[in-house]
Amino acid sequence: MKLFSDSFTDQGSIPERNAFGKIDGQNHVALAGNENPHLAWTDVPDATQSFVVICHDPDVPSKPDDVNQEDREIPSALPRVDFYHWALVDVPATSTEIAQGAYSSGITPRGKAGPLALDGTRQGVNDFTNWFAADRDMNGDYFGYDGPCPPWNDSIPHRYVFTVYALDIAELPFEGRFTGADVIKAIQGHVLGQASITGLYTLNPRLKNSATQG
Repeated sequence: MKLFSDSFTDQGSIPERNAFGKIDGQNHVALAGNENPHLAWTDVPDATQSFVVICHDPDVPSKPDDVNQEDREIPSALPRVDFYHWALVDVPATSTEIAQGAYSSGITPRGKAGPLALDGTRQGVNDFTNWFAADRDMNGDYFGYDGPCPPWNDSIPHRYVFTVYALDIAELPFEGRFTGADVIKAIQGHVLGQASITGLYTLNPRLKNSATQG
């Protein structure tokens, strides 16, 4: 399989229109466009019954101690963990692309509804659900896509890996709410093919300026 996007190039920067947060000079972070990016795939295995789309960030700090602190950056040597930004399942076998903004356009406080979505697809809750759990204004179930919003003081740009899996089953055996981690477990033994592309994003002005000048 091959996967590409009109929204960003593989290993290139993700635009602010596809991100949850953008750099703000006064408050460090402001809300961004939060549109899901365009994705399209080819060279699909003949026996494909459905597709799954996963977006995850493997660069999330494993400890919160240094996150968004004024006097320091998060060290690059800190162990990192996965953060799921999108889990889309039961995508019809006839599908070959997803339009930008089809599943997400703008930010919904307390999260978008789900799991039912377009054209008989379903979406899991992303990890903003846990991130905002203690926030009285933002807590809720965040179904579907919510884009990049890495710590503004992280010393490394984050990678956002979009993967499309071709499966030998038409539907995943979920009832109700599910997560990206649940999807990864459920597709084991059913993957006929897969393809990934990776976009980069940072909210650290030092890194942003360095990338622009470089």
